[in-house]
Parts: sequence; C-alpha cells; structure tokens
Amino acid sequence: MVVDWVKCDGGVFCGLETVDLSAVAATGVYVIWHNPSGRVIYVGEGQIADRLRYHRSDPRILGHRGSGQLLVTWAAVKDDETRWGVERYLGELLTPLVSSQFRQVPRVQVDLPQ
Repeated sequence: MVVDWVKCDGGVFCGLETVDLSAVAATGVYVIWHNPSGRVIYVGEGQIADRLRYHRSDPRILGHRGSGQLLVTWAAVKDDETRWGVERYLGELLTPLVSSQFRQVPRVQVDLPQ
C-alpha cells in the first residue's frame, strides 16, 4: 500500500515539538524518531493531532530527545482495520524504543517515510 507521508515546509520532516497541529484533521498512522541517530522512538495510530499533542508531554517520548531533535511524520489511513494493520507492520519492522501493544490484525505493508 502506498501512503503519503507528510512533510513540513521546505520538504523536511516536522519537529514533534514545533509542528503546527491546528489544521491537522487526519486519522492515520505516525512515526516519531530521533534526529540525527534515526532511531525510531514510537509508532502509533489514531487522530494525529490529538496523539501528537499527547506525545509532546509524554516523558517516555521526550526522554529520548537527548542532544538531538524528535521528528515526526504521518499518513492518513481512515479505515480502522487497515490503519491497525499498518501500525502493526511499522511497529514490528521499525522496533521503536517505546513499545506499544499492536492489535493482532493482519499486517498491512506500506512504503516507509523517505
């Protein structure tokens, strides 16, 4: 499945703590990672703006900032079963540092953020 991973102005990935979420209405999947290491911190799904607002104050996520920056991208995936399958696929493939329980649904393979 091909999805559109969101980038911010200038074609760069968004900073988790600085991205303007006021106009984000998407339901989908998201990936948070550390820059410059590239290590994936968290993979999740849901109402993107709500979930990212929560993670902005989550010490489990922010504790991985270190001397770098936390970046984020997301892709709209409206159908619940598909979204849960994408989340499971990404979570198992990217092995985030902060683990989450993924629903036991069939994995849905997607292209990775680039």
